[in-house]
Amino acid sequence: MDDPYHCCHLFILLSGNLLPFYIISGVILSVLLVLSALVSGSEVAFFSLSKNQINAFRYSNTKGEKRIYNLIKNPQKLLATILIFNNFINVGIVTLATFITWRIYGTTTLTGIVIISLTFITTFAIVFFGEIIPKVYANSNNIAFASMTSRLMVLAESLFSPLSWFLLSFSRVVERRIERKNYDISKEEIHKALEITANGQATEEEKEILKGIVNFGTLSVKQVMKSRLEITAFDIELDFHDLMDKINKCGFSRIPIFRETIDKIEGILYIKDLLPYLDRDESFKWQPLLRPGYFVPENKKIDSLLKDFQEKRVHISIVVDEYGGTSGLITLEDIIEEIVGEIRDEFDVDEIAYNKLDENTYVFEGRTSLNDFCKIIGKDPSIFDDVKGESESLAGLILELSSKIPRVGEKIQFGGLVFTVVAVDNRRIKRIRIFVKTNTII
Repeated sequence: MDDPYHCCHLFILLSGNLLPFYIISGVILSVLLVLSALVSGSEVAFFSLSKNQINAFRYSNTKGEKRIYNLIKNPQKLLATILIFNNFINVGIVTLATFITWRIYGTTTLTGIVIISLTFITTFAIVFFGEIIPKVYANSNNIAFASMTSRLMVLAESLFSPLSWFLLSFSRVVERRIERKNYDISKEEIHKALEITANGQATEEEKEILKGIVNFGTLSVKQVMKSRLEITAFDIELDFHDLMDKINKCGFSRIPIFRETIDKIEGILYIKDLLPYLDRDESFKWQPLLRPGYFVPENKKIDSLLKDFQEKRVHISIVVDEYGGTSGLITLEDIIEEIVGEIRDEFDVDEIAYNKLDENTYVFEGRTSLNDFCKIIGKDPSIFDDVKGESESLAGLILELSSKIPRVGEKIQFGGLVFTVVAVDNRRIKRIRIFVKTNTII
């Protein structure tokens, strides 16, 4: 009879003395779990924002969006704050749950089943309610969630600023040590190494081939392609007689065929496919002989395109811009020339795209690509990266530097180079004279 009496007595004590403790502890646990959810969700919400959204918040008049921009503009500090805050909250949940269990069972009577149950329940609550649910919601409602938690993150950033500063400083030290061990060698350092090791043991042609191999993986299709102004293409509506007349004059073995405009390429005509039909009259329907065109974006790397050419067994590709319009054309020969240099066959016209007037003065066609221009004058194309914008031709570079179509005789200076416009019309720059200053480090 004693046992039931003691059990009832214990229940009365728990109800009378410990009930407020359990209520308060339950409220605190709930608050901590909600905070864990908000902080975990904010990590996904802030770091799933696109660049366009962040730029829009920069000029927004809404306080919430302004707070979001001020937080995300220093992403490392924000991430450190979120991780520190979340860990403190989760430690608080585990600690409080353990303390409540001690009060119920006593520190000396905790069994393995109780400990395992406590671990499972706490882990489930933190992972499910504090991680999975808020992150799934925040991923699909990132702006609303980030705006809702931005005040909390500003407060946390101020509160944990000393600790986040210490952790970020420590991580930078670790990063610097790792970077030193990685031996990250730049393209320029490889070029210098080639000059030193090959000096006196290799011809200039061999050196250029080695440099071409080094540069090969860094070049994009846009840097190597022929621009749309240089493309030879025929209208699909041409009759067979006119088509053959144009083919005889152009000298190319593969020709893009368009409908109405060069932005609508219908396919590629292989001249060898016409050989069995040379005796046909002008009414012959040559259009079914077209082969499908292979289209690539401007930012594709030429080493990747070379693999595609090998796999698909094609030699020519149409380069398209972001709107699907024809930007240029690139062939297998163009890619190989980036390694071995200019390849000329019996059909190539020996028209020189530039003239060298003296040791330091050149005259270039405006349509010359920046890549070819830099090869000829012996400069690294990367010197124009910050000023060329989207341009890949010499004329485009001049337009970027002057922000207008310059007049004949107008001079523009950049990085030890003096550009003088020689010929221009209302729409484009035709020819440019370049003077390369000596003893100038670019």
